[in-house]
Amino acid sequence: MILHDRIMPYLDSAGLLHVARLNDYWFKLDEPPISAFVEQWHPETHTFHMPFGECTVTLQDMAYQFGLPIDGFPVSGCLSDFEQLMEDGKPVWQWFEELFGELPPVDCIDEFTVSYGWFQNRFRVMPTDATEPTVQVYARGYIMMLLSMMLFGDKSGARVHLRWLPYVADLDELGKYSWGSATLCWLYRCLCRVANRNVKNLAGTLALLQSWIFWRFPTFRPRGFDVILWPLASR
Repeated sequence: MILHDRIMPYLDSAGLLHVARLNDYWFKLDEPPISAFVEQWHPETHTFHMPFGECTVTLQDMAYQFGLPIDGFPVSGCLSDFEQLMEDGKPVWQWFEELFGELPPVDCIDEFTVSYGWFQNRFRVMPTDATEPTVQVYARGYIMMLLSMMLFGDKSGARVHLRWLPYVADLDELGKYSWGSATLCWLYRCLCRVANRNVKNLAGTLALLQSWIFWRFPTFRPRGFDVILWPLASR
């Protein structure tokens, strides 16, 4: 996900710039400790049950680890029937074409999701003489990928959901939402799902969970993790 300089002001006003910059420091997930912590997760209390007591990821961790805003309007809406929330009952794909100027090929569409590859190829290179409306289109595409892949990723790991259209339609309003609260809720939900013995794959903000483990449990930290950077996950 290429972070163009001209879309950074839009990410900053939305409260998502710190998360976007984490791409410069991204690290490989350490699966064994994450799996070990998942096994200690109790859905009844939304906490990890450890030998010394209980602990969990909190809103403070969302602000410190990812630099996400934790104040503001709630991020809400249906996951399956979200198209009913579209502006004035407008068909979702019509709205998509108005916001992005085109529709993806049929083979890149699956119900209300678009393949990540189409977004990545479409918004990889911004024209040097791009007008401000064009920059806004690129900003919307980047934010759609950021929300679908980094903050609210599903187990497919390759789809961008159209549920975010109502939010990216008005870039000036994005900064009024509590993205930290929504991301924490999604992490809780994914952890509760994987607590079911029949579920094998874990979705959610796993990079956040790993950074939290390193921060709260120094024994698991890799070399060089004590360097002070902001947000903390960039270490």
